[in-house]
Amino acid sequence: MRITSKSQLLEAIQVERAKLEKKIAGLSPQELVYPACMDTWSVKDILAHLVDWEQRCLGWYEAGKRGEIPATPEQGYKWSQLPALNQKYYELHKDQPLEEVKAQFQASFQQIKALVEAMPEAELLTPGYYAWTGEHALLGYFKANTSSHYHWAAAEIRPARLREAMEKGA
Repeated sequence: MRITSKSQLLEAIQVERAKLEKKIAGLSPQELVYPACMDTWSVKDILAHLVDWEQRCLGWYEAGKRGEIPATPEQGYKWSQLPALNQKYYELHKDQPLEEVKAQFQASFQQIKALVEAMPEAELLTPGYYAWTGEHALLGYFKANTSSHYHWAAAEIRPARLREAMEKGA
């Protein structure tokens, strides 16, 4: 679905987040940390990945508010280097406790959702509103790091496949 308004973005965020949370709600703590959900990533690792990208997006936004032009996707990385950037943060968080990741997952979501809710629609929809977005609108960045990312994560988390991998590995 093409999103063209703040209300559509907020609806997509809510819908996709609910689908993701429903998908992980039935998983045990052992299933959440088992490293076979997406290659060697666990569900916990996917949740930490989502938090990283939400926080990165929030950081870009805050830098723009200060009149700065943040390095995107991150200092030292180009968009073509996303696998390396994602691996960097996987390594950083892979040993982080499940409960800590779950708390960050909830807090980061509340933070980014509240920001979008409070943001004037023109700020979200106007291409080039901030210099760092160039000819693009903030909407695309927020969609990519919320609803689209939640949709991706829900598709990657396959409880039956995860349980099968755990049985084979046991």
